[in-house]
Amino acid sequence: MYSCIEVDHTRLVDEHVPLVKRIAYHLLARLPANVQVEDLIQSGVIGLLEAARHYDPSQGASFETYAGIRIRGAMLDEVRRSDWTPRSVHRNARRISEVIREIENREGREATGPEVAAALNVDLDTYHDMLRDAVGSRVLGFDDLCDADGDVDNFLPGQGPTPLESVTRADFQRALANHIDALPERERLILSLYYDDELNLREIGEVLGVSESRVCQLHGQALVRLRARMTEWVADGERV
Repeated sequence: MYSCIEVDHTRLVDEHVPLVKRIAYHLLARLPANVQVEDLIQSGVIGLLEAARHYDPSQGASFETYAGIRIRGAMLDEVRRSDWTPRSVHRNARRISEVIREIENREGREATGPEVAAALNVDLDTYHDMLRDAVGSRVLGFDDLCDADGDVDNFLPGQGPTPLESVTRADFQRALANHIDALPERERLILSLYYDDELNLREIGEVLGVSESRVCQLHGQALVRLRARMTEWVADGERV
């Protein structure tokens, strides 16, 4: 029995190595240039091995779903263990969120890039650079918000959160979905193409007929806008 299980585990690992590479390259698109894809793949393989070791098909989740969460979590853990982000970038990201929130609360509409730049006392190009740094120097995305506890086993039946935690998580996800729906149309479309359809920034630019750098700006502004609107759910200092 033991040897059969070991063979199954080996087969699962062998069959899902391409999944590790796919996740690594998708994550790489939103990380700084000094992060090497080989490092992500190495961490992801460790996550895959852990997934094969702990996977229980009787719990109802497919192995690919379970392994994908483990792989991605292992990669993010490795990236977060070495925080290369200067404190100034964290401060700028928080300040941008605060300014966006102030403008939108005051005006009752979406804050524009020029308005945010003016409130920050910087020119528009500098503001775009700040957005790029905030997005590029951290794993900054609303999918990370949904997996904040980092406990992959909570995704399997029978090992999930308490009823109170389930209600809180459901409320959070509902609030996040509502805020995403309320984003400007182009920002909402970019998030959908990036996170749902898994297009990279260049491909999204081709779809929208704009440059890759413009997509990067809009993507960053959408994420910072979401952070500003989700303040009640996200403590200062969290990666959002």
